[in-house]
Amino acid sequence: MKNLGNMLKQAQQMQTKMAEMQAKLESTEVEGQAGAGMVKVRLTGKGDLRRISIDPSLMTADDREVLEDLIVAAHADAKQKVEATMAEEMQKATAGMSLPPGLKLPF
Repeated sequence: MKNLGNMLKQAQQMQTKMAEMQAKLESTEVEGQAGAGMVKVRLTGKGDLRRISIDPSLMTADDREVLEDLIVAAHADAKQKVEATMAEEMQKATAGMSLPPGLKLPF
């Protein structure tokens, strides 16, 4: 029974750390860039789009496809950074906890 008590205590600690991590991610913003910084996209830690910044030199009809591609690339860059931040925070939240082998978080 002692082992079960320890597991419950660890689960409660992990739940608290996960709630803290989620709150931190909501307030975190990351920036992705494309075209040497000509297009910038800001996302929250939850992946919500906050801002797009486009260099005025890209605002011509001839560059429409290029601009569209750069926006997609900047978003992908920002999303990758959000995922890396989330993975780092998850590792911090679960540090020192003996989880069963093969258990993946978040559930």
